[in-house]
Amino acid sequence: MLTVYGIKSCETCRNARNFLRARNIEHRFHDLREDGLSIQMLERWVQRIGWQRLLNKNSLTWRKIPEVDRNELTHDKALAVMIESPTLIKRPVLEDDHFIAVGFSEKRFSEFLQNR
Repeated sequence: MLTVYGIKSCETCRNARNFLRARNIEHRFHDLREDGLSIQMLERWVQRIGWQRLLNKNSLTWRKIPEVDRNELTHDKALAVMIESPTLIKRPVLEDDHFIAVGFSEKRFSEFLQNR
């Protein structure tokens, strides 16, 4: 089953879900704040795409982290801060058994759906 991980109030997540609905693509939505975020989920994503790509460096939460801590971020520290603050995850994360995408792109989503 295709799963969209994100935050309900996130405009990009809403755009991704609307895109899927408009094409009658069955999916489920997992709200990272309400439904939770586990270390196992993060590790699965990081294994497939890397923690650097998953980290949302455009978020307000990222800018609140002291620069010295941002500059010394390691794999383990990155996972710890993402667990603590799910808004540090680039959204949405679209995942099924054969595909993972981070962030919304109509082109990439269309390509994924064609190859599904």
